[in-house]
Amino acid sequence: MKIPILLYHSVAQDVAPQYQRWALSPATFTTQMEILHDQSYTPITASQLVSAILGVNPSLPDRPVVITFDDGLADFYANALPVLLQYRYPATLFIATAYIGSTSLWLYKERVSNYAMLTWEQIGEIASSGVEIGSHGHSHNQLDTLPLHLARDEIVRSRAILEDHLGRPVDSFAYPYGYHSTAIRELLPQAGYQAAFAVKHAISSLADDRYALARIIITAEISNNRFSQLLNGDGLRTAPIEEKLQTKAWRAVRRTSTVFKRWMSLENRLAGE
Repeated sequence: MKIPILLYHSVAQDVAPQYQRWALSPATFTTQMEILHDQSYTPITASQLVSAILGVNPSLPDRPVVITFDDGLADFYANALPVLLQYRYPATLFIATAYIGSTSLWLYKERVSNYAMLTWEQIGEIASSGVEIGSHGHSHNQLDTLPLHLARDEIVRSRAILEDHLGRPVDSFAYPYGYHSTAIRELLPQAGYQAAFAVKHAISSLADDRYALARIIITAEISNNRFSQLLNGDGLRTAPIEEKLQTKAWRAVRRTSTVFKRWMSLENRLAGE
C-alpha cells in the first residue's frame, strides 16, 4: 500500500521572497484539503501509521494520507488549523522547542528570522483539537553534523519539554532539514520515540523504516494537478529507499564545514583572550 506523507512548513499569504517556496497561501492549502476530500483520502496521524507498520493495529483506510507540519510557526494556528478542523482532518505537528513563543531565529541566514512561532497556549489548544504533537529537535540543528552527545541532547530535551508542558506522550520525531544518519537514527528508540520522519521526497509504505519515514515535500509552486499526481506517487520512488551516495557525500561536506566553523570560533575566542 502506498501511503503519502505530506510535509508542510507554512500557510501564510505574505512572506519574504526567500521563503515563498515554503509558504502556501491559505487558499492553496484549502484547495489541497478539498482535493483530499474529493479523491476520498482519509488523513491519519503519525501514531496510526506507526501502529499499522508495527502490526498493532494493521487496519488502515483504503486511501490513507498523513498530513505533517514542521517547525511550529504561528501561522499554523491562524491559517492551517481552521481548515483542518473544517474537514475534521487529523494532522501531526513537529515543533522546535527552543523557539516556542519566540521567532524563527534559526532562519537568520535566510533573513527570515522574525516569523512568529506558536505559544504554549496555542500549542495546548492545538493538541486538544486532535492534532498530534511531535518533536522537531530543540534548536533545529542539522543533527548529523553534531557530536553524538549534542545530538542526543537535542532529541531528548525536546521530548521532555513537550511532554512536561502538554502532559501527554510525544512519540514521534521529525529530523530538522530531514538530515539524519545511522548513528542519529539509533538515538531515537533509545530516547523513547516510536517513529521518526525524514524527507526523501518519496512515498511511504507499510514496509518503510519507521525511524526514517519518507515524506513528500509540498511547496508553493506545486499545481493542483501535480498535487494529485504526488498523492498517487506519480514520478516518486516508494520507500523503503537506500540512502544515495550523493546524500552521504553531502553529509561529509556539511560535517567538514561545521567542524571548520567550530574550529574558527575557538581560534577567535582564544585570540581574544
